[in-house]
Amino acid sequence: MTPDVIRRQYLDAMGITGWASKYQLPNALPTETCEWEDAPAATPPRERLHALLDDAPSPPRPRNQSPEGDSAPVAAGTVSSSAPAAVRALLGQPPVADSKPADASVASKQESSTQEGSTPEKQSVSKVEPLTFSLSCVCIGGRWLSLHEGEITPVEQQLLGNMLRAAGVLNGEMPTVAHFKWPPMANTFLPEEPLEEAQEGVAAFIAGAAGRQGWRLERVLWWGSDELPDNSPLARVMAVSQQCSQTLSLPVWQGPALKTLTEQASAKRKLWPALVVLGELWRVEVTTQ
Repeated sequence: MTPDVIRRQYLDAMGITGWASKYQLPNALPTETCEWEDAPAATPPRERLHALLDDAPSPPRPRNQSPEGDSAPVAAGTVSSSAPAAVRALLGQPPVADSKPADASVASKQESSTQEGSTPEKQSVSKVEPLTFSLSCVCIGGRWLSLHEGEITPVEQQLLGNMLRAAGVLNGEMPTVAHFKWPPMANTFLPEEPLEEAQEGVAAFIAGAAGRQGWRLERVLWWGSDELPDNSPLARVMAVSQQCSQTLSLPVWQGPALKTLTEQASAKRKLWPALVVLGELWRVEVTTQ
């Protein structure tokens, strides 16, 4: 790679002096825009760039060249051939043909013939699909984590509080809702293992919240898991098997989506027996502690 000093000289000669951030951190304010006054240059950028090209070192002399060739004048295209093709294009100069040795051309032909004879399995490149999802978390009594896909609405939050109070699980007001979004930053690079990294991200988010709030999680209440397809991002990340999440290492109770409960009264009546059992389980776990 080109040293940093030479890179800065090329950018300065081409008039590229402005820098801006490429990514924006989560919950960070946008960068304020401001106008910079351009410092007057002693010479135009085009002439300065030509001066850099003229000062470029000439290519080394071949080993089989005779000593008398040292005093021979350098060809006109020697210096220009050492310049990058991108810089020559900016100057409007025609590209210089790249002369390759005979052995290099033979090696390239052999490599191309080898690639043509390879199997389709080696030529195919697996495409990495990123996982995108969001969820809302509410911790009940520092013990049970109520999980909901997406952002929970105020109506759904009120319904959740009423159901948990009726079951004897919640006393008082609803705790604060925590939101999580994956990936946490926009325009990020594609991960090598999207599922594994998403699982680690969810586990780290919940573990961090538990450490800050002093939670001792015993169970997860996952609302709307039955309505999600098996190949959905959140279902793959939670990895529930035998009523236990492999990602969080916690038992999981699965119920209908809160949106369905707000729209269908029959779904509420059907859920009531399960809420009674859930309240008994809450009291049993309290007495065993």
